[in-house]
Amino acid sequence: MALTPELYDTPASRLDSFVAQWLQPSREWKEEVLEAVRTLEQFLREQHFHGQRGLDQEVRVLKVVKVGSFGNGTVLRNTTEVELVVFLSCFHSFQEEAEYHRSVLSLMRKKLWSCQDLLDLRLEELRVVQGVPDALVFTIQTWGTAEPIAVTMVPAYKALRPSGPNSRPHPEVYESLIEANGYPGNFSPSFSELQRNFVKHRPTKLKSLLRLVKHWYLQYVKARCPRAALPPLYALELLTVYAWELGTEENENFRLDEGFATVMELLQEYEFICIYWTKYYTFQNPIIENFVRKQLKKERPIILDPADPTHNVAEAYRWDIVAQRACQCLKQDCCYDRENPVPSWNVERARDIQVTVEQWGYPDLILTVNPYELIRQVKEKIRWRRGYSGVQRLSFQEPDGKRQLLSSHCSLAYYGIFSNTCICLLETISPEIQVFVMNPDGGSHAYAIDPNSSILGLKQQIEDKQGLPMRQQQLEFRGQVLQDWLGLGSYGVQDSNTLVLSKKKARGTPFLPS
Repeated sequence: MALTPELYDTPASRLDSFVAQWLQPSREWKEEVLEAVRTLEQFLREQHFHGQRGLDQEVRVLKVVKVGSFGNGTVLRNTTEVELVVFLSCFHSFQEEAEYHRSVLSLMRKKLWSCQDLLDLRLEELRVVQGVPDALVFTIQTWGTAEPIAVTMVPAYKALRPSGPNSRPHPEVYESLIEANGYPGNFSPSFSELQRNFVKHRPTKLKSLLRLVKHWYLQYVKARCPRAALPPLYALELLTVYAWELGTEENENFRLDEGFATVMELLQEYEFICIYWTKYYTFQNPIIENFVRKQLKKERPIILDPADPTHNVAEAYRWDIVAQRACQCLKQDCCYDRENPVPSWNVERARDIQVTVEQWGYPDLILTVNPYELIRQVKEKIRWRRGYSGVQRLSFQEPDGKRQLLSSHCSLAYYGIFSNTCICLLETISPEIQVFVMNPDGGSHAYAIDPNSSILGLKQQIEDKQGLPMRQQQLEFRGQVLQDWLGLGSYGVQDSNTLVLSKKKARGTPFLPS
């Protein structure tokens, strides 16, 4: 068998032929592997497993799905690792899967071991391996395959109903996933068909880029750092898909070397990466929206599984090692066109978002902003669209949180804002300051007021803006009720402080004995 030439010695202009000649698997070889796997799948579908350890029912295989590289069509030549997800009848919820997962693995292991003669396959090294989630790992071999095929098999709850490849699951599925509160990634196999379809139906050229990135990662990162806690291949796949989507606007015709260089550059800036998709789950549902927004505020890199919002596939890995290797790769022949570095696509480290600017008395202003733009650049966009002579004060409030001032020297990313959001615009003219008033329902508003003005003056603004009569308003600052005739400065109220508004209780009618 001819050895694959070094990628680093391959000129950028020859990367297409490198993938076709050395990474693309032959149809005959792939069929040999898949035929062996089909024999195993057929056996699993025909078997009934008898329950044990709390499983008082017969366990049937509902469906077997090939996932990973064999499932999504990006397998590398001579790869003999196959991943299977087995959907079982005994799981009726995520909680049941968590409770019985290990028992089912033990049950399946015993069944396979005792029925080897029915399989018509040579089966070896059958063991349960701990992971996220735990899996059954073994090798199979037939007369047609020269090398043993490593199989990783995971039992899962069939949470999704039959649907088309681009169908969106009902939000209730994700609500129950979030409520199950499992360890991130433990329930991902339930969404394996969506994960597979996310890549499987992409253009052939993109799959060539995916093969190239995976070959580089396996050859120049994982093989040279075998003991390091490196990211899974799936994270690299998703990053590559993201680079293609933004860099080419999903064009099927692109230069492979440019795509490869773009991925290497993104890997160097892993600390800024925040990627998610709304293909299968969206922000239309408040439970999903609140959960995903919290996910996006965590430490970067963030690459949310497009099928499972509870799983940041980039979390807790040695991305610094990957970044170092990517930096080395960009200096090699594969990233040079003759003597010049291959140009990369213009891909931001996070998607642009829609920012709705709300200002009392004006129609909303819609801006397209990248989360890494500075707030002062956002203010310039507002000034260009509307024009202001005073000082622009921008603030925002998260659900269940206090209203915050957005500093001109920071970015939206600094505040963990990576999805569409609303911000409040207030114009102040010296010596006015901005104060936030929190309403009884938890919402808040911003007001511009002279610090020497009376509390009554602020109450008048609140009545004008919110309709609550001044006589019914009670304002507190740091636990102290504010008196109408005193000024804000008397209580030490400073710029961007928050006052608490409540509605005075109506005086009751005195009780008269009958």
